[in-house]
Amino acid sequence: MKKIVGVTSCPAGIAHTYLAAESLEKAGKKSGYLVKVETEGAGGIANKLTEEDIAEAIAVIVAADTSVPMERFHGKPVLSISTGDAIRNAAKFIQLIEEGKIEIY
Repeated sequence: MKKIVGVTSCPAGIAHTYLAAESLEKAGKKSGYLVKVETEGAGGIANKLTEEDIAEAIAVIVAADTSVPMERFHGKPVLSISTGDAIRNAAKFIQLIEEGKIEIY
């Protein structure tokens, strides 16, 4: 199964962080992807991405309204969006990945 990884984060680290993660996971699953999302919320980092997760992924979605360290995604197709965009339009962003329309970081 093809894999997509992501990171979600919002300033408060409560609702939007987790809603964005859930939306990306559901949209990915619906399109036949395994999606693992690291959440950077009020309680710290959960579901942390490993180097292996990143290496196996065909793409990375960073849905964040805060600063997220990006160096670990060097050489991967990375889509940077807001948490609101991820919540409202996750399927659209999965489609962009399928069409190969995202830039290499």
